[in-house]
Amino acid sequence: MSFRRAVIAIIAIASAACRGTSTAPADISPDEARTQTEAWRAKHETDYRRDYASIAGLHFLVEGPQTAGSGADNDIILPPSTPARMGRFVLQGESVRFEPAPGAGVHLRDQPFTAPLMLVDDGAPKADELEVGHVRMVIHRSGARKSLRVWDAQGKEATGFLGFRWFDIQPAYRIVGRFIPDAAPRTVKTVNTFGDDDSYTTEGVVEFTLFGQVHRLRPFTARPKRFYFVFRDASSGHETYAAARFLYADLRDDGTTVLDFNQAYNPPCAFNPYTTCPLPLPENRMPVKVLAGERAYPVHVELPRS
Repeated sequence: MSFRRAVIAIIAIASAACRGTSTAPADISPDEARTQTEAWRAKHETDYRRDYASIAGLHFLVEGPQTAGSGADNDIILPPSTPARMGRFVLQGESVRFEPAPGAGVHLRDQPFTAPLMLVDDGAPKADELEVGHVRMVIHRSGARKSLRVWDAQGKEATGFLGFRWFDIQPAYRIVGRFIPDAAPRTVKTVNTFGDDDSYTTEGVVEFTLFGQVHRLRPFTARPKRFYFVFRDASSGHETYAAARFLYADLRDDGTTVLDFNQAYNPPCAFNPYTTCPLPLPENRMPVKVLAGERAYPVHVELPRS
């Protein structure tokens, strides 16, 4: 290498360091990174089949009582395996009370109950989950609205799920970025796929270099030192899902974080119409294609409007 080229290379490295980005390996070998991603993908597929592919309904509640059951005369129609009248849900302000019908056989934490019950929604760490046979239900928050989310492990959404499709694992998409904190944490709102505003905490941006270009993404803070990215890129709506993809990363003690786009994945609204998914902040729309992680779901899933 000539002296001039060496000087240019040193300047480029120094410049990247000043910008807070890195193109260095993420501290592990490509083989280790591949093994990690393969294990992560296997766990993700298992979790998503259980938690999201089997969602069979999302019913937004209105003030007052709403009957629920498999009978056609109910306000909320549940899967056919449930009782004709399971009971009723009563929304009063911020509270939801469930009143089981006699003999409905509804369980909470594996225990039957017959008296009215105030339900804890999934905005809390542990939501109250009702069960009747193989059907499960929780009160779900979407912005300021509350709904009844229903799972049916034997429903058409679960049995008709088409699975996952991934790009090949590519070492170039595993990147070390540097966290640039804001002056203070703050709450931001972003619209979800049902048009509701969801609130998240954010503490700064992550800056990184991908194929010679510097990018910044603003993560939400899922928990201390755990980042949750909601982003789009130029492949969205083509090779990848149109609305967004998700990615998690951990903040390390030295202020860096590993963004492994091989682990970027589709939100559940890509394949299930009864899920509420946040859309990216304007600053999280990358102008380049990120052809890594999960590919687009094989068919277009139309989201219901409520």
